Amino acid sequence: MSSLQHVNPRVKAIRVTPHSRLQSLAAHITQKIALGMQKPFKEVIDVSSGDPHKAGMKPVSFVRQVLAVCLYPELLKESRLPLDVRQRAQRFLQACDGDSVGSYTVSSGLTHIRQSIAEFIMRRDAGVPSYSKDIFISAGSHSALVVVVKLLASVEGEIQTGVLTPTPGPHTLPMLLDECGVTTVPYQLMEDQGWVLDLDELHRALTVARGHCNPRAIYISNPGNPTGHVQDRKSIEEVIQFAAAERLLLLVDEVYQESVYGQGREFISYKKVLFEMGKEYSETVQMVSFHSISSASFGECGLRAGYMEVLNMDPEVMHYVDTLLCTNICAPVTGQLALDLMVNPPKPGDSSYDTYTQEVVLIRTTLSQNARRAQEFLNDLPGMSCQSATGGIYLYTRLHLPSEMIEQAKKLEVEADVLYCQRLLEGEGVLVGVGCPYSEKTGKHHLRLCTLVPPDTLDEVLARLGSFHLRLMSGTTSL
Repeated sequence: MSSLQHVNPRVKAIRVTPHSRLQSLAAHITQKIALGMQKPFKEVIDVSSGDPHKAGMKPVSFVRQVLAVCLYPELLKESRLPLDVRQRAQRFLQACDGDSVGSYTVSSGLTHIRQSIAEFIMRRDAGVPSYSKDIFISAGSHSALVVVVKLLASVEGEIQTGVLTPTPGPHTLPMLLDECGVTTVPYQLMEDQGWVLDLDELHRALTVARGHCNPRAIYISNPGNPTGHVQDRKSIEEVIQFAAAERLLLLVDEVYQESVYGQGREFISYKKVLFEMGKEYSETVQMVSFHSISSASFGECGLRAGYMEVLNMDPEVMHYVDTLLCTNICAPVTGQLALDLMVNPPKPGDSSYDTYTQEVVLIRTTLSQNARRAQEFLNDLPGMSCQSATGGIYLYTRLHLPSEMIEQAKKLEVEADVLYCQRLLEGEGVLVGVGCPYSEKTGKHHLRLCTLVPPDTLDEVLARLGSFHLRLMSGTTSL
């Protein structure tokens, strides 16, 4: 490790995303303001990624109360806490070795929580069977995806494994695939049709990829991150049939399943559709689905817990899923407990039910109203167009930028949307997410904006963004 040449080549091959550089710039500006630098804004507002609590959203009381008791069991004697809070915490502590959340669990997660997850899935999918042995808890859905992709990756010297991935898609996905030594096979979502997934485009991407890698899986985000598109049953059926015909593993990210707000839209899980298609598919198509407590209603990103459900995988392969999870010993125990609270919330008649319901409804209403307000605002700005989002926590907005900015970006050897986001951050203190890393291949530029923030924070973001954008489009701001 005495020089760069000794660093693992796979690590050196991980792409540093523009988003990482913008985050570093935001941290630098924040530090300068703290040291007295004068700026036209008092603080940087980060709406680039899905971290609701960082943006000011309040946590769900029931979750924090139960975890507080688990962390400090003396609170079991505190009569001012709701009875169901203390009862749930007592059951959690009894399930932990040594009656303490400070103890390890088995690598796949606490058994009773895996059973709670299976029961949640069965309720969600109208009775489609789910088994705790197929559930694996990890330190977030990202970590679970890493486990599966590592199982798929080819050995050195063989043709690389490929994973079909949506464009646009989660901004962390390319780095994850790089880390695992897997080739990204991009398929383009159809922006002019509301970011729908097109079957012909999947076939095109697969055909092209087979010339330089071995595609073995397809990654789906539903509801879409960052597009906000929610797939209907017909679209899901087409993807399942495509995966079956091409013998691809389905990797389905469903972390925003509780964040569907578009009129006439509903979340339908891939698993439910798979089983309704009959045994020809339900007993043969291999699928892994993911969920997380970072999802919109909870937004507990820092607790780091998620789960995956694995279907139709060879038991001998399943053994290695558990083996890879063992390398991290276990997911954080407090996160595992929060997972249980997410899939098994207070019921009618419980002491916390009314407060819990009010808080969750407020979060979902805020998300829905913010998305509508922001979309209308952005579409009213010259040089911007935003497709309607019907789920998820982002808006993904098209930028039609002045030729001067595009030329300046070429001189600086960056993408025009990266330059736009940098100038917005420097001039107005707003950090938004940059567009897709493949934008240079399409000639289109976008930005990503998280709408799960307090309404007054969104107002401030839109005011600063609108001011900057109008100056840019009128030519009254320097590039």
